[in-house]
Amino acid sequence: MPTLTISTIQTNLHWENKRANLQVLSEKINSLRHKTELVILPEMFSTGFSMNPELLAERMDGETVGWMKELSRENRIILTGSIIIEEAGKYYNRLIWMMPNGDLGYYDKRHLFGYSGEDQKYSPGNKRLIASVKGWKINLQVCYDLRFPVWARQQLTAPDRTPEYDVLIYVANWPERRSHAWKTLLCARAIENQSYVIGVNRVGNDGNDIYHSGNSLVIDPMGEVLYHLADEEDIFTITLEKEKLREIRDKLPFLKDADEFGLNNY
Repeated sequence: MPTLTISTIQTNLHWENKRANLQVLSEKINSLRHKTELVILPEMFSTGFSMNPELLAERMDGETVGWMKELSRENRIILTGSIIIEEAGKYYNRLIWMMPNGDLGYYDKRHLFGYSGEDQKYSPGNKRLIASVKGWKINLQVCYDLRFPVWARQQLTAPDRTPEYDVLIYVANWPERRSHAWKTLLCARAIENQSYVIGVNRVGNDGNDIYHSGNSLVIDPMGEVLYHLADEEDIFTITLEKEKLREIRDKLPFLKDADEFGLNNY
């Protein structure tokens, strides 16, 4: 059964300073000593969680997407994280899935954080992105999406009713003051969907003096924590085992008893 090696980058971010963030992240990615296949960055990794898209947004042919393409090609990795994108006069908190050959996919954050005014500045996405790597299916979501379990709910695909994904990833700028919810909900998503779950969060204070404690996590399909670190910058590499996932789903076939439903509004 295939394995998947992933690296998480839990880092501080320079507030609304693309050049500084891309330089730091270039150094971190180029320093990876272990062979890895997927590198995961936090939400809005080039700017921090800014509500100034009119000043910071780029197009898809802009500097940061170009930077991702170059780093992905040079290091022969898939690189993912979200940035601020402008398209047709609208702004999106867009997760980019960049492959070494230059092909990419993207997911626009569906659930916008009204408490911070994100819903007033950005437009919501209307479709999920489930990427495929070496036979692994990976569901990609952003921060506040974590609070809405229907958007991540595992569905069984016809004709053999196999789960539609194997790994669920959240990239985030999740503040320390709500870290208990972050940790609890990540574990819940793993258990209820019988999936590996990876949450990658930033550390440090942002431009609004809101502290982020990281608490990035890798969780197995039983809800067991394989990695967790708070308050420090860190690069962590782990290999996920498809055989372990298969054994859990075969031994405890809970998903077959789930309610059938569709996301018909999206």
